[in-house]
This record gives sequence, C-alpha cells and structure tokens, in this order.
Amino acid sequence: MVHESMVHDHTGPIPLSRDLAVEARHLTKAYDGHVVLRDFSLDMRPSEFVALLGRSGSGKSTFLRVLGALDGQVDGHVRVPQRRAIVFQDPRLMPWLPVLRNVTLGLPQTREVKERGLATLAEVGLERHANSWPRTLSGGEAQRVALARAMVREPQLLLLDEPFGALDALTRIRMHTLLQALYQRHRPAVLLVTHDVDEAILLADRILVLTEGQISLSVPVDLAPPRSRSDPRFAVLRRRLLTELGVDAD
Repeated sequence: MVHESMVHDHTGPIPLSRDLAVEARHLTKAYDGHVVLRDFSLDMRPSEFVALLGRSGSGKSTFLRVLGALDGQVDGHVRVPQRRAIVFQDPRLMPWLPVLRNVTLGLPQTREVKERGLATLAEVGLERHANSWPRTLSGGEAQRVALARAMVREPQLLLLDEPFGALDALTRIRMHTLLQALYQRHRPAVLLVTHDVDEAILLADRILVLTEGQISLSVPVDLAPPRSRSDPRFAVLRRRLLTELGVDAD
C-alpha cells in the first residue's frame, strides 16, 4: 500500500502520507543559470492520473526525472513511493535480449518473475513475442514491451514521458486504449508528460499547464468515459488549454 512505502529526500527515508502518491514542495531547478522549475509544488493522490502540458523547455520532463530519481540536483523536497517505473518516448529495449528478458530486465530471474513477465506481456497482447528479438517488432509493439517492462514492477507511480509521441496516429489511438486498460486494472498513480492536448483530455483525471517553471493552470477533466472529441465540453476544455499554452485555438 502506498502509505506503507518509504520515500527519499535530502533528509533520508520517511513515510509517505496515505493520502498522497506524490508530494513535491518548493522545487527549484536551474541549468547553467536558466531556471527550469521555480518554487514548484504538486500533490498527487493514489491512483490519480495527471497530465502535464507545457511548451518545450517549460520543465515538464525535468519534473518527471526528479520524481524518477534520475535528477537529484534540485532544491526543495520530494516524497514518492519506492515502486516507480518510467516509460520514455524511445522504448529503450536492449537489442541483444529477447522480449521477455527486456521486460524483466533488472529483476531477479526467478521462475516467479518470468511468469509475471509472461502474464504482463499477455496484458499488452505480446505473449507470443516473448522469445522474439526487439529488431523484429514494430514501433507500437516495442512501446508495448516498454509498458510491460514498467507494469511488471507493479508500480505505485507510473511516469510517462511522451511515450506515444513517435507513433503514427492509428497506433497512438490503440496505445491510448491499452494504457487506459492497464491503468484501470492496476490503478497506479500516473504522471503523463505530453505535448498533445487531445491526449491529455482523453486520458487524464486532471491536467496541469506548466509555464516558466510553475503551474499556471490546474483543471479537472469532468468528462465521463468513453471520452469523445465530438463532445462540446471536450472542445471547450481543449480551447482553454490551448489558450493557456499560447496557441490560437480558432
């Protein structure tokens, strides 16, 4: 359970509140004098799906990397569950390992772990590819393997850094459906970093816009599933988000 997990900040391991999956307080991060995150704070509830939008260089991926412990040089403090997993735009598969070994990479190669890996591959529709080599997979299949590699770790926090940005439109739609199914089945907290406003509305419970290192807009998505672009409320929210991003929505 999330509240039993231990988290790490500069003071050492501390319990995470049972009411939160992420607690970030007053984060400030700069590169070569350029401030990327500026007194940034955010709470996420367990099983909440949050999408983070922003222009290029706004700090979206920087914040995700902080949560994933890929960048520890930041002022402020962060509390997150121990069980975290990250999916990037590039599947980052090891070409010399078959699919199943890519899924269980970094885990003890016990019978239980292998069975869990096979079960997770089945969840993403790739159980028949367990012994295939990454070079034989399509782009969508490779990203399914990357999702399976994340989910096999049973994360309490799933971090997604534009995971579908390199896929064609039809494959992206299929991946949205798959991600929704995995999320409903496993219920991790999810932070999705994306440039795609429609993707954020289709998937998230709450959407944040990051502007110059701070949250300039936080809005819940009160659209019942299945969400449709033809819903007038979808169009209203889309226009509001694009305006906040500085895009002419007309």
